[in-house]
Amino acid sequence: MKKFSKKRGQKVLKQLSNLSEEAAFSSEEHIKENFLRRLSHVGDVRLFVLEWALIILALFMLAITQSLWFSDSYSVSAFTTGGTYTEATLGKVNSLNPLFASTNSEKALAKLLFLGLTASDSSGHIGNVLAESVSSDGSGKVWTVKLRENLKWSDGEPLTNDDVIFTANLIKNVNVSSNYYSNLNRVEIRTDDSGNLIFELPAVYIEFDSALDFPILPKHILEGIDPANLLDSSFSTNPVSSGPFAFNASQAVGTTGESVVYLVSNENYYRGRSKIDSFVVHAYTSTDDIKTALNSDVVSATAELLPTDAADITDKTIYEKQTAINSGVFMFMNTRSGVLKNRDVRKAVQQGIDVGEVRTLVGDELALDYPILKSQLELPSWPELPALNVEAAKSVVSGLENKNINLVTINTGYFPSLAEDIAGQLENLGFSVSKTYYDPGQDFVVNVIANRAYDVLIYEVDLGANPDLLVYYHSSQASQSGLNLSNYNSSVADDLILSARESSSEEIKTSKYEAFLKRWVEDAPAIGLYQVNMSYYFDRDVKTFSEDVSLVTPFDRFVDVKYWSAEKARKNRTP
Repeated sequence: MKKFSKKRGQKVLKQLSNLSEEAAFSSEEHIKENFLRRLSHVGDVRLFVLEWALIILALFMLAITQSLWFSDSYSVSAFTTGGTYTEATLGKVNSLNPLFASTNSEKALAKLLFLGLTASDSSGHIGNVLAESVSSDGSGKVWTVKLRENLKWSDGEPLTNDDVIFTANLIKNVNVSSNYYSNLNRVEIRTDDSGNLIFELPAVYIEFDSALDFPILPKHILEGIDPANLLDSSFSTNPVSSGPFAFNASQAVGTTGESVVYLVSNENYYRGRSKIDSFVVHAYTSTDDIKTALNSDVVSATAELLPTDAADITDKTIYEKQTAINSGVFMFMNTRSGVLKNRDVRKAVQQGIDVGEVRTLVGDELALDYPILKSQLELPSWPELPALNVEAAKSVVSGLENKNINLVTINTGYFPSLAEDIAGQLENLGFSVSKTYYDPGQDFVVNVIANRAYDVLIYEVDLGANPDLLVYYHSSQASQSGLNLSNYNSSVADDLILSARESSSEEIKTSKYEAFLKRWVEDAPAIGLYQVNMSYYFDRDVKTFSEDVSLVTPFDRFVDVKYWSAEKARKNRTP
């Protein structure tokens, strides 16, 4: 039986082999007869063949065109997750510690890397960030802050009350010389039995929640460092952060101070991971370099250019949008030294400077006559400013023995042009003016601002989400650690400022502010020039801050950075 099966199998295989050979032979003969032997006849029907080839090609192209033509009916190009967003900023990056941020590059990085207890939200009002709740005991002197749960630093360590207290004590330390000193000076901070933070103020301040926007630093990294050496610590070059992004690396470009700082999405950010994988801050030292970078697609966007720079942007894929911010440029007059300590001389300057002429240099920027924005305060009438009277001002200046004025500003944006114009007008009044331009940065803050090393300072200051005049005009801030840039000292003004800060009544607060403004005009510690517009230039293929966002400072543009995008993809429309 076994032998029979074997023979039968061999017979079947032989039959299959014979059939295969016959099929191969038939196929070969068929190809020779119907294709190879007829190739010689192609020339006779070449036009017919060409016509069919063209028809087939045309049908193929038509199908592709139709597919592309109607693709928009079922799909759309939409922003998606991933990618790298590169923003050009102005100024050197000397430190990544937010307590020392002075250049625009450093301030942008501070916002991307660090969070405060509160901050301006997308509506332009103060909202909670690291704080889950902020409340007052009713007196306005004792404030309770509860942190959000499960907060973490970018290295995975928990962010706690200890970090807040540690940071607050650093800020209050005069050896640190932080820009946030005035926020917390003489404020005592502790925790209660419920684990909440308690802030005890030396005086009533109804809007103290706006002073809680200082960046929190990690105690577990910095507690062993002498506060006097904080700026030089390794944290300044390799920080641990709490914001939407975490530090990755930095790179110097050339020897001019240009640098690139690479950030990555912070997996421990309390609001969740951002849509952008990485954010690159390219710090330039000149606006000309920024324009070149925009035109050559090296960067995606910038907030460092002026409206008048639009003519230099040749890349047609770059768009511009302008947004007013709560910042003002003022001509601060030093009331404690030099010729301007005399109020009559300051009033002569106030009367003799044609502010309208100065404002023509800044294009579409908004006029600003007072230290409070009209959007922040509703008054039935604003104090009257003195009318321009150059001859009366010259008469006062002509009787002076000392006519020297040291005018100082920063060497960026409109400031040099403003300084040239104002210096020319002062010289026309009879003053002898020396002009000095400084690069913005910590050296300028420490050596010029802190020491009030000027007679006239042309400078931009943040006016805040809420009007608060203490920072710039209360006598307690006329010190190296304060920002009373005019060294203004008036007991009447001090009382009005404190009364406005202490009142929970809008009616009383408004009346106090109105009285202060009248005093401010009369004493002339400063002259308002203009409110600032931020021009944001960006590539059409990136998604930036929403048009609905109200900006208090230029750096509040990052309030919704979690939703920015740098990548696009085709997606099917939803039926």
